[in-house]
Amino acid sequence: MMNKVNLVFGTVYGNAQFVAETIEQALLTSGYETKLWQNYELTGFVPPQSELLIVVTSTTGQGDIPDDLQPWFYELKSIAPYLPELQYGVVALGDSSYETYCQAGKQVDELLSELGAKRIGERLELDACETMEPEVDALTWLKSWNENLSSELA
Repeated sequence: MMNKVNLVFGTVYGNAQFVAETIEQALLTSGYETKLWQNYELTGFVPPQSELLIVVTSTTGQGDIPDDLQPWFYELKSIAPYLPELQYGVVALGDSSYETYCQAGKQVDELLSELGAKRIGERLELDACETMEPEVDALTWLKSWNENLSSELA
């Protein structure tokens, strides 16, 4: 069973990092091995296909990927590794009062899909207009992500 989850986050004000840390704690409690990647560690990081990947990102500017996640995102895009065995999840934080709602999360999702990776379950879109506690919604999503994962591996 694949039981290592790599967590990558892109954050502007720290919310996405907090959500990623909350997910990490929940995964550890569930018996997964995890690695929460700090942005300076991501250079050259291609997610191993034998492990799982969860990307948590907020959106900035005109629907842009946060500055701390951009180098990794564009590096992955340019080397374009083929990742048909990689299973992943995306948690996107956004504000639905903007036209570019959760755009960074959508870009990450599209990139991973283009690289051949397989998303487990739905992408979670957390709306700052609706929730003051995105980490709580993230834990609910994680539970169903985990169930979808188990049925994939069965």
